[in-house]
Amino acid sequence: MDQAASVPVPTLLFGAMDRHNLGDLLFPHIAAALLPRDELIFAGLAERDLRPFGGHLVRALAPLAAQWGDRPVRLLHVGGEILTCDAWQSAVMLLPPEQAQATIAYLAARPRVRAAWVRRTLGVVARAPYTLSRALFPGAVRVMYNSVGGVGLAHSRPALRAEVLANLRAADAVAVRDEHTFAQLQAAGIAARLMPDPAVMLAELFGPRIRARGEEGPVAEVRRVFAQGHLAVQFGAEFGDDATLDAIAVQLDRVVAATGLGVVLFRAGAAPWHDNLADCERVAARMVPGTVRIFPSLHLWDLCALIAGSRGYGGSSLHGRIVAMAFALPRVNLGPETPSVRPTKHAAFAATWEAPRQPGVVPVPAFADGLLAALAVPPARLQQTARDLVASYRAGVAEVIGTRGGPGPQ
Repeated sequence: MDQAASVPVPTLLFGAMDRHNLGDLLFPHIAAALLPRDELIFAGLAERDLRPFGGHLVRALAPLAAQWGDRPVRLLHVGGEILTCDAWQSAVMLLPPEQAQATIAYLAARPRVRAAWVRRTLGVVARAPYTLSRALFPGAVRVMYNSVGGVGLAHSRPALRAEVLANLRAADAVAVRDEHTFAQLQAAGIAARLMPDPAVMLAELFGPRIRARGEEGPVAEVRRVFAQGHLAVQFGAEFGDDATLDAIAVQLDRVVAATGLGVVLFRAGAAPWHDNLADCERVAARMVPGTVRIFPSLHLWDLCALIAGSRGYGGSSLHGRIVAMAFALPRVNLGPETPSVRPTKHAAFAATWEAPRQPGVVPVPAFADGLLAALAVPPARLQQTARDLVASYRAGVAEVIGTRGGPGPQ
């Protein structure tokens, strides 16, 4: 019998919750709501206090491995596109945003210095540090992956891919969130379960909390300014060149003219390589005055309330989309103008879980059309998708993490 089922042991929740990003901050909240009220340890690669942003007090993995390595513990990878995140990317995303550009530039031409800096920053030697090797925790009674992603795994460096597959083979339960990742693991001989992203449970687990948050603070101010309703819009740093920002502004002006809705620009992540406030300001300056506001808060529950209280979401964040899905709202993702032969995580997730004819990923020149098409989707279809996602996640979560799949405390 599984020791975890008979002897209460702590559960180490592990993920990229040590940086500011909407999905990564959400995952441990969802896992904690579904787990028994035994001891929970929130862990990332670095020690960080994300509580001011609605996250957790996060402990660093390396000292935890030294403390818990030989002791019984359950290891739960809480979610995210972790199967393709290499050590360099992981280390850079832990930098303060204002230091990232200079640090990247300095280390780019110094591979030995860079390798030493990565090891020192992360405290572990691993090519894919957000997938745990059992060698770090030989006393672990159960290792679980809770609907993670790895769309680009087949195109990763061979050594990284081999390490990831070895860690997955050594796990007790593996669930992935899209059919593309699922097919890759099947081809590698790994038994995995296909489940939606954990964030589809957001309205089920935290709906009243999020709606109450929308009655106060910055979200209430949005509702006051745009009494007719607003669209929650976001875009990552990869869209930050002048020509693209010009095009985004033109597209949003079209949607405002067609719908009468206001536009609220927000940041879904403040970690390096995520969203820039300056880019929001540049788009706002290009739009028709009085039709757009920049959302100031980076607090997790404010961001969820902004989307949940909107008329729809548009942007490049996968979890912007999934929050909208959980609340049965219109949504569309922004993608590159020239699609790659490799699917993005957004496209893979939409292809796996969205109903037919639901807008998926569009390039910037089609952003207005995509938003308008999303707004035209019948509400009943959106509500059915939200219910189906909850049912699909609930059906698998008990098997994967060995606990209940129903609502936790609100």
